[in-house]
Amino acid sequence: MAQDFALNIAAWCEKSADRADLVLRKVALDIGARVVLRSPVDTGRFRANWQYGVGRPNTATLVAADKSGQSSIARIAAGVATARLGDVIYISNALPYALRLETGWSKQAPAGMVGLTVTEFQSAIDRAVAAAQAERR
Repeated sequence: MAQDFALNIAAWCEKSADRADLVLRKVALDIGARVVLRSPVDTGRFRANWQYGVGRPNTATLVAADKSGQSSIARIAAGVATARLGDVIYISNALPYALRLETGWSKQAPAGMVGLTVTEFQSAIDRAVAAAQAERR
């Protein structure tokens, strides 16, 4: 699996040439937004606690509520704006019940959020490469 992942990254870097940083940013934002929007909502606190980190997970937690997910997506977008190829990017949620929600505890998200989004990683890369190529023209 790790070899396939490395091949996928090499392929999209080749396809996007000098747009690799842009592709990385688009993929990270796409993945982050999908995870946030797939998150179950009761009070909105869980959605509000999706964090962006580089090099290590951001373990901060917020008291805020974000039922729409837009504040969390905006926070992720702000972090992604400076991402560069080679960065290790984390989208994380440090609330104590996050793992339970990921493993089907919520009827709103019985398949979880992260695992489901990871299965769409290649599609996110394909969309980002296509967008980067279109912007290049």
